[in-house]
Amino acid sequence: MRFVDRVEELNILEKEYERQGSSFVVIYGRRRLGKTTLISKFCENKKNISFLATEESEQENLNSFKEEICNVIDNNLLRESNITSWEPLFDVIAENTDDKLIVVLDEFQFLGKVNEAFPSILMKIWDKKLKDKNIMLILCGSLIRMMNSQVLSYNSPLYGRRTAQIRMKQIDFKYYSEFFDTISADEQILRYSITGGVPQYIELFEGNGTIRELIRDNIMNTGSFLYEEPEFLLRNEINEVGRYYTILKIIANGKHKLSEICAASEMSQAGIAAYIKNLTELDIITREVPVTETNPEKSRMGQYLIKDNFLHFWFRFVYPYRSMIERGQTDWVLDKIEMPFIDNYVSYVYEDICREKVFDELSASLNITRIGRWWDNKTAEIDIVGLSDDSNNVIFGECKYSNKKKGMGVLNELINKAKNVKYKNDNREEYYVIYSKSGFDSKLAEFAKAHNNIYLFEG
Repeated sequence: MRFVDRVEELNILEKEYERQGSSFVVIYGRRRLGKTTLISKFCENKKNISFLATEESEQENLNSFKEEICNVIDNNLLRESNITSWEPLFDVIAENTDDKLIVVLDEFQFLGKVNEAFPSILMKIWDKKLKDKNIMLILCGSLIRMMNSQVLSYNSPLYGRRTAQIRMKQIDFKYYSEFFDTISADEQILRYSITGGVPQYIELFEGNGTIRELIRDNIMNTGSFLYEEPEFLLRNEINEVGRYYTILKIIANGKHKLSEICAASEMSQAGIAAYIKNLTELDIITREVPVTETNPEKSRMGQYLIKDNFLHFWFRFVYPYRSMIERGQTDWVLDKIEMPFIDNYVSYVYEDICREKVFDELSASLNITRIGRWWDNKTAEIDIVGLSDDSNNVIFGECKYSNKKKGMGVLNELINKAKNVKYKNDNREEYYVIYSKSGFDSKLAEFAKAHNNIYLFEG
């Protein structure tokens, strides 16, 4: 797998490696994000014992861990021993830490799954055998709820031992081009709208086919792992997937207010609360409020959105048509979704990309500290609003994903909508930003050149 970005994560790991004595690092996040690839990159040219836990019996895991130790530490006595507990294995490790030694327990949550006492066992081993040694222990896991309960939560026996933690996130769009050497910027946007920043999904879309062909071959092919991926992701974290599927399908189809979700699912707000909470904790959905809200937690303007592009795409365009796909009517489905895919889906992903871009391109020069969306209780909505906590600068922006050049009408409409935003109205400095996939007409381009508070970005 190609290694892209992860500079911050590698810096954290290197800093922990240079720490005097021991360090205890937890890496967690959903599957396919490249946690194991990150660890492998970090461990290059370093002495390490890397063990991948499985859902097999505890004895099988003990045997596999022993083999990994013996591959690094030449110990014939250990190799020939019949090991039935964890302590002797870590005794051997503790005796071989004259030079810095990295020990990786990957898919750590499975060890706690086959033996609920394992976090307590590891706590005792760490406290008595490892914490005063020249060792770096890395626990890595892809089941977020289990990693929280076994390692991160206050009630876990291992709580308070870690010296650092990394929650793996998806790769930002600005690094997306590093996966692809030849495709256009627009093609990158189309692919990103489906794969998001999940490295393994991205690599599946590396082919030269059209976006229709890539969707057909990698998602709507019933033999592709992506066809069943959402079910696999959810079933590993939660038991009752039916209600979650309903909620995600409703959100994917454009109902974002809690009242709308409740009405469409025929559930009360009290009844739906636990499902919303779990999906939020799993980093699948997020609650957004207008960026100008001063008390987001209590705001009545909240909207729920699916954070993951692939899951959003799947629940919007695959899940409702599964019966047709499984009857071999894939081309019919692709014809059915072609128009809404561009107009009602990719255009919104384009807005996310532009918010990321405007933060990278203008936040420093204009002293902007917060960027998000803004909307009111009526019909007004602005794609980008950037605020400054330390100055009177405010950015207002629009994102236009269409094949037509944009003109003065877009700017005038944006200026009028900005009047509805109640934020430092008395003395704010307004800046206007327009992103257009297809560029701008000459009149708007000339007008922007004459005004230093207007920024136009093409592509």
